[in-house]
Amino acid sequence: MNKKLNEILKNFSYTLVANFLSMIISIVLILIVPKFISTIDYGYWQLYIFYSSYTAYMSLGLTDGVYLRYGGKEYSNLNKPVFVSQFWFLILFNVLVYFSIIISYGLNSLDYNKFIVVTLACISGVLVVPRSLLNFTLQATNRIKEYSLIILIERLGYFILVIFFLVFGIKDFRYLILSDMLGKSFSLLYAVYASKELVIGKLSAIGDTLEEIKTNISVGSKLLIANLASLLIIGIVRFFIENNWGVETFGKVSLTLSISNMLMIFINAVSIVLFPALRRTSKDNLANIYEIMRTLLISIFFGLLLLYYPAEIILSTWLPQYAESLIYLGLLFPMCIFESKTSMLINTYLKTLRKENMMLIFNLITVCLSFLVTIINVYIFNDLNLTILSIVVLLAVRSIISELYLSKILNINVKRNNLFEIFLISVFISITWFLSFPLGFLIYFICYIFYLILKRKDIANIYREFKIINKGNDNEIQP
Repeated sequence: MNKKLNEILKNFSYTLVANFLSMIISIVLILIVPKFISTIDYGYWQLYIFYSSYTAYMSLGLTDGVYLRYGGKEYSNLNKPVFVSQFWFLILFNVLVYFSIIISYGLNSLDYNKFIVVTLACISGVLVVPRSLLNFTLQATNRIKEYSLIILIERLGYFILVIFFLVFGIKDFRYLILSDMLGKSFSLLYAVYASKELVIGKLSAIGDTLEEIKTNISVGSKLLIANLASLLIIGIVRFFIENNWGVETFGKVSLTLSISNMLMIFINAVSIVLFPALRRTSKDNLANIYEIMRTLLISIFFGLLLLYYPAEIILSTWLPQYAESLIYLGLLFPMCIFESKTSMLINTYLKTLRKENMMLIFNLITVCLSFLVTIINVYIFNDLNLTILSIVVLLAVRSIISELYLSKILNINVKRNNLFEIFLISVFISITWFLSFPLGFLIYFICYIFYLILKRKDIANIYREFKIINKGNDNEIQP
């Protein structure tokens, strides 16, 4: 096994452990918190998580530019003073922006609890954005171990504090938010320690700093807007759900989304390792790697859809107050297939090939569709079922058009695979909506076995292709 593959597997082991523990923590919190707090408190807690997911984007693209420009570089070769200057620039900029938002919202808000949520989400942004510069730099320079520990510290701190408050009967949503903010604070302190040369030290000249900031924003702004647009695809739908059906319904739908998204934590771990590895891989091998990983990913996730019925039965028993919203699991479960393929494979490849502008275009197209479709579903049909189903449809559209573009670059054919996957997902959604356990489970299980039979050659060829890629990498590092 060559040096490059060893490095990939070693880094993947770090992110696998950190993200696996993060996934376990998320599962426990998803199962425990709604059991012990009211549905309205849970709604406000989810509203904070929703808002804080957007505050993390107030970097102007600077951190994304660092990630793209320095991907594959060595940490020791970085120009540390310009990173120190950028770190403190982000702190100052975010303090000013979020203080302005708090004052502005406070002057116009009629809901005190929402004002508290917005204020704490803004403070969270001040913690997260500067830390993201350190996170992205560690990822780009392949210091995956330190990056993984940052994730682990945040999630463990968050988890321990939430459990502590619940054990002592403190069920107010504000204490849950405090737990999240303290977890972020602990991880920020470790991030500063792990990359102190990027935080503490001599500042670069103002001219050099401004030039570096300008370059990074120019490079990263497209990726930032693309990622923000990606978040808005679902975010627009969630915003209108809260606006039309209230915080309590928003919380219930958010619970279902959280359950459906749990596996994305693992997928994100893979993409974090994959990007710097692909930047160092010969372009001749990119198509083969893509087809191998695509086959593995889709085959596994279609199998994981079998978990829907046992999950729905167990969760309805454990969380009876959310039983009416858990029926949407069948609609939302397939979103992990489209999101994982887009996040782990398509977007990672587009970033590797420096096609961020196309990521932006595809995401903006889908955001426009999201806004249009949601307005129709909410204000014309006033149908929550259609509104939630549109999430999967929108993610499918974004995934398909992005992959068709990428397939032309890699010179591979994915049309047949996409058609069959859409068919199988449509069957799954129909089965789970109209049929209960065990008949629905049995019918989908038969469909999945049929899928594996159709893909048996591709699955059987994975090991052979892997050996070819491995041999090619060996030849690349020959002196």
